[in-house]
Amino acid sequence: MTGISDVTAWAAIITLGFGTYFVRASFLLLAGGREFPTWAMRLLRYVPVTVLPALAAPMAMWPRALEGETDPARIAGAAVTIAVGILTRSLLGAIVAGLATFLALGALF
Repeated sequence: MTGISDVTAWAAIITLGFGTYFVRASFLLLAGGREFPTWAMRLLRYVPVTVLPALAAPMAMWPRALEGETDPARIAGAAVTIAVGILTRSLLGAIVAGLATFLALGALF
């Protein structure tokens, strides 16, 4: 352990959780009854599309489980996910194909 007490760790976790919640809630509360400009609504449509790759890319390229070394199964799974997503425009199909590729290559290596 890092030398901090359990109470301090839990207090930090709870405080950060509330802070995150209120930062996100403030956006909704301040803009709740207002209508956004057209350009802002157009830009907000791309938020989910950018968040998912931002979360997944570090796990595929530099996984902690392998101490930062790249893994061919993860790279292939990510590539198949992207390819299937582009070709079929199906989120579920892309996830299933990428996962199947990752698991199949993981079993082989």
